[in-house]
Amino acid sequence: MNRNGTVVVTKASQLLLTQLGRRLFSTTNFITEPFKVPMSTTMGTVRLLNMQVQKYSTHAPSGSGKKDDTDTKAVSSYWGVAPPSLTKADGSAWKWNCFRPWEAYQADTTIDVKKHHNPVTWNDKIAFGIVQALKFPTYLYFKRKHIHHAVLLETVAAVPGMVGGMLLHAKSLRRFEQSGGWIKALLEEAENERMHLMTFIDVYKPKWHERALVFAVQGVFFNAYFLAYLASPKLAHRITGYLEEEAVNSYTEFLNDLEKGVMEDIPAPAIAIDYWCLPQNSTLKDVVRVIRADEAHHRDLNHYASDIQCQGHELKEYPAPIGYH
Repeated sequence: MNRNGTVVVTKASQLLLTQLGRRLFSTTNFITEPFKVPMSTTMGTVRLLNMQVQKYSTHAPSGSGKKDDTDTKAVSSYWGVAPPSLTKADGSAWKWNCFRPWEAYQADTTIDVKKHHNPVTWNDKIAFGIVQALKFPTYLYFKRKHIHHAVLLETVAAVPGMVGGMLLHAKSLRRFEQSGGWIKALLEEAENERMHLMTFIDVYKPKWHERALVFAVQGVFFNAYFLAYLASPKLAHRITGYLEEEAVNSYTEFLNDLEKGVMEDIPAPAIAIDYWCLPQNSTLKDVVRVIRADEAHHRDLNHYASDIQCQGHELKEYPAPIGYH
């Protein structure tokens, strides 16, 4: 295209844009020449717009940042997943969100708390040696401060069940096979250990340096146990079994000091009374007794899991003792 043609096209484009711009982008036409629509339609549209504005204004947060009860209910029930209103056996309101009434139970305190798995094989001796090496630094750090020790102990004790359950879950999906209930059993163990922690933090609030210690220990232990379970599940379960044995011994010392009066036997936390279905007049001594029973059951479960694998079988071949604690 020559120069004269280019100039003609450019001028024509400018003229077209000028004419269209007046009609499409100017607000004058909308003011002087309104759309010819029926009055009833206009009023209906205005009424609908007002309703929409009022609706959004109602649910918008106020300047103070506080939400009223109606807003909370609307959010929780919008998708149809609002939790039911739960009550205790006596009809009073259930106030715990961390567990539900059907997860409460009565601990079997008749279990033998003195059982010990004698290390015979190299697998057992390695696991026993690892636990003994980990035990002494904690005893040196906490000494007779049992509640402090229990808080740290439970943040670690809740890790193996979660790691084992997670890896078995991935294995079940990967191999298209059932797990024999062991996924549920191990996750149940992890949840039970977490509830021990929820109970103790009602009695004692960890200091900043203890929280930092928990952060470091849990980070190291989680990754180390993860790798150990990948390498040898039977070794990992044996380690957990010996860890639970030490937990039983630790809670036995805790209980002895409470019975001797070395520590004050304070009233049991309300969450512990509801979780273990304890009498209302229960004390810390009763709580330690049921927690020790839980640890003894976890000890047996993990030694049993290791025995299955040490004998050349897979966990899925033997039904898991679900609800064992």
